[in-house]
Amino acid sequence: MRNVFLLCLLLLIASCEQKEKHLIKIQEGSGILISSPVYIDVSQLEMETFKLTNKGEPIAFEYDSITRQIWFVHQVDRSLEYTLEEADNTLKDSPRLTARKNDGNIELAIDNNAVAQYRYGMNYPDIEAIFEKEGVPIPEREVPLDSIFRKSGYLHPIMTPKGDTLTRINPIDHLHHYGLWGPWTHTRIDTTRVDFWNLGEGMGTVLFKEFQTTTSGNAFTGFVASQEHLDYKTKKEPQVALNEDLEVRLWNLGDSKRYMLDYKSSFSSPLQHGILFEAYRYGGGIGLRFDERWKADNCSVLTSEGHDRLSADGTKARWCIVSGESSDGLSTSGILFMSHPENRMHPEPMRIWPIDANGGRGDMFFEFCPIRYDEWKIEPNMQYGLNYRMVIFDGELSVQEAEAYWQAFASQKGIIINSD
Repeated sequence: MRNVFLLCLLLLIASCEQKEKHLIKIQEGSGILISSPVYIDVSQLEMETFKLTNKGEPIAFEYDSITRQIWFVHQVDRSLEYTLEEADNTLKDSPRLTARKNDGNIELAIDNNAVAQYRYGMNYPDIEAIFEKEGVPIPEREVPLDSIFRKSGYLHPIMTPKGDTLTRINPIDHLHHYGLWGPWTHTRIDTTRVDFWNLGEGMGTVLFKEFQTTTSGNAFTGFVASQEHLDYKTKKEPQVALNEDLEVRLWNLGDSKRYMLDYKSSFSSPLQHGILFEAYRYGGGIGLRFDERWKADNCSVLTSEGHDRLSADGTKARWCIVSGESSDGLSTSGILFMSHPENRMHPEPMRIWPIDANGGRGDMFFEFCPIRYDEWKIEPNMQYGLNYRMVIFDGELSVQEAEAYWQAFASQKGIIINSD
């Protein structure tokens, strides 16, 4: 009996010694100069359970069993060398980053602090409150304004880590503005013009359909939502002009003053002849209406090409910093917007409201607009995509940091990670 016990013990030790273990090294010159998401392709490994460490410290990661990729945030104060080894089991701690549904919203939170929200339920704007605040009478319309401007499928609020709201919905000057969103404006379906942006014209809209996935974890949280671009100008009933999958990921950068938000749109048209996105200064891409506290005298713009608020509109950029006064008036906050090199028309044209916009107030609006100067024909049943990244921050974000964030984003597919 004792011999049997010893044999079992020896077999157990032998099996432990045969566990896979790999040294993973992020190469110098990979573009990772600042805390950013990276991945390890484990498709050629036999492991199914993983443990990732850096100098012996466990590293939080997310494993995608479909793509066989391990995603984590590499922080610049760590070693470039990681160890990936087979684990007895993959422990599931309570996630630090969560996606939770609440009354028609999905809240993306870090340590239970919701910093971004996607609206999947239908929003009916409080028209009476909006017009009463401005002291303006509500215009008479055959269809009530709250029905005309109803909407789902947008991000609001987006807040800084300390809690300043950066987005705005349904301002009286543009009731169709919805936080962060990306409908197409001047489009043509066969010979018919359809506008999915200006809801007041009743031509079309973009609405949430269903969630494909939601993810909570220790490296990122997010979702993939299906959205439909609906053409209301068809005679019998609305037709779907575009099917869109919107993937949003929120990354914890390990910095109490910053987090990262990825916004990736994949779309196709089921229409027989597709759809034409006509060249126009608004449409698609990624657009954001900033909070009403930011005006001409307390917010600024700086692009990768050196343009400011006075000169940036209509120019092209790899990245753009939009920042302004914090709600307490003691500091600044803002968003770094990044366009991926594979996006159409990259470096991408921008629409940035001039400093005297909206009667001289200088309200802030930003958009990456890939059809500003050239039309884009969307052929039937072909897949297209646009990929953006944002860093939402309190305090200051320098030009050097902006460039480092963009370099990491741009070279993500080309990061070389060797397994020794």
